[in-house]
Amino acid sequence: MVGFKATDVPPTATVKFLGAGTAACIADLITFPLDTAKVRLQIQGESQGPVRATAGAQYRGVLGTILTMVRTEGPRSLYNGLVAGLQRQMSFASVRIGLYDSVKQFYTKGSEHASIGSRLLAGSTTGALAVAVAQPTDVVKVRFQAQARVGGGRRYQSTIEAYKTIAREEGFGGLWKGTSPNVARNAIVNCAELVTYDLIKDALLTANLMTGSCPPFSAWVPGTW
Repeated sequence: MVGFKATDVPPTATVKFLGAGTAACIADLITFPLDTAKVRLQIQGESQGPVRATAGAQYRGVLGTILTMVRTEGPRSLYNGLVAGLQRQMSFASVRIGLYDSVKQFYTKGSEHASIGSRLLAGSTTGALAVAVAQPTDVVKVRFQAQARVGGGRRYQSTIEAYKTIAREEGFGGLWKGTSPNVARNAIVNCAELVTYDLIKDALLTANLMTGSCPPFSAWVPGTW
């Protein structure tokens, strides 16, 4: 009996889970300043509540926002909330991407031929489940990104303190604020991303434009094809 080659053995669910989270964390490290700039632009103009824009700072465009933050708050301000951001990616991407194949197999009852409906169900399920698990980390990340370092009025000094403060002052449900729209958004996004990839991969394999079988997870981890 001929055994599998090392490259022919499909990754286990655990490998997919951890690999997806790790890859997402690496991407977050690189793009986090852009995400912080996006949050500052979105909340600019807010003048009340714990999340407020920098007093006197006018952000204009992505590059202008980054330069203003570096000048007024220092380069480290671009990575406000990074710890919560990495926690989010490790929990969010691991579920959203890493569990897609397993959930798809559950809906197809192990069949090798998955219908579009089964793929859509798997994509929406893992997208929604990922938000339900990772929403507290997203709330803390955004709170950190929104608060300015100038003026000495920072509300949160550490990630753990932020979780505790939000739960104490706003109730445990405060950590899940915005969950409903986020679930709807990410269920749709996950379907659009993973199901589209899945269908295109199957079409390429059917047309013999590529060989081998690779799960959607391989799109996120180099060298798995």
